[in-house]
Amino acid sequence: MNEAQITEALKAVKYPGYSRDIVSFGLVKDVAAGNGAVTVVIELTSHNPDAAAKIKTEAEAAIRALPDVKHAFVEVKMPPPSGKPAPAAGAGGLPQANKVPGINRVIAVASGKGGVGKSTCSVNLACALQALGAKVGLLDCDIYGPSVPLMMGVSGKPQVGVVDGVEKLLPPENYGVKLMSMGFLLDGDQPVIWRGPMIQKTIQQFITQVDWGQLDYLLVDLPPGTGDAQLSLCQTVPLDGGVIVTTPQEASLGVVRKGINMFHKVNVPILGLIENMSHYTLPNGDKAYIFGQGGGRLEAERQEIPFLGEVPIYQEIREGGDAGRPVVAADANSGPAKAFAKVAEALKARLG
Repeated sequence: MNEAQITEALKAVKYPGYSRDIVSFGLVKDVAAGNGAVTVVIELTSHNPDAAAKIKTEAEAAIRALPDVKHAFVEVKMPPPSGKPAPAAGAGGLPQANKVPGINRVIAVASGKGGVGKSTCSVNLACALQALGAKVGLLDCDIYGPSVPLMMGVSGKPQVGVVDGVEKLLPPENYGVKLMSMGFLLDGDQPVIWRGPMIQKTIQQFITQVDWGQLDYLLVDLPPGTGDAQLSLCQTVPLDGGVIVTTPQEASLGVVRKGINMFHKVNVPILGLIENMSHYTLPNGDKAYIFGQGGGRLEAERQEIPFLGEVPIYQEIREGGDAGRPVVAADANSGPAKAFAKVAEALKARLG
């Protein structure tokens, strides 16, 4: 399956009321395919909701008829109605996002750099907030390297249900936390080799086409960097804030500053910074500052953002992640669980 085959299939879709197809009209603006998923962007030249709905339905049907296609995502764009202003721009000049019904707060967990334990913090923070009595969801937006399914001990594909007459994915749940991840949709070690538009569309669907129900908090585990996934999230849903995860050393902090600046540029408030792997306690009780001492706290002071707390290096945290039993859920009275609980309490206080 390639872009030429998809474009050829779309020639079967006629513009309503005309004998010409949407391809010959030049309405098909972007086609991307990979891993059994196809994303198509169609741009109409006039505001015609009825035509848009018909084209979307027929285009998705034409794509699904192709061999090896498992998912078809078609977005039909229209100009605003004549005489009406274009939609207002949101954060950083991006299109303004709409609040998702039922979700009270959406919080992005970011790092800018890989390898600092961001997903581990996301998983345990979600469980810690749930232990505080909140209704929590966790969305794994690391499309290329999803790790939430492993860390939360969940496998298998999510079910599809009809909610208010609309088909939606039903998020799996474990430890009282609702989950969604690209990892649930992949087979084994299958890699994701996608272009930017497909990543954007997938994140949009994970937000709007999943039956999250009523949530106090939806935590979004972002991939490292400041690219498509981060911008797509800002376009899709209004974020209540971002949480930054770092380790104490300058090699991490230097990249974390880019993540902080990204949130500033898209007008997302920084809720605070977590210093992960802050130290290791030796058998004699001394603390070994393997990655340096106090770098996260000092950076929070320099950036004038809240410092949410430190999480030391514990073997139990790593073992819990590998076994699918987050340490907060496995042993709430342990040292590492209490460290995450303090961070969750600080975050909850920040959100009010």
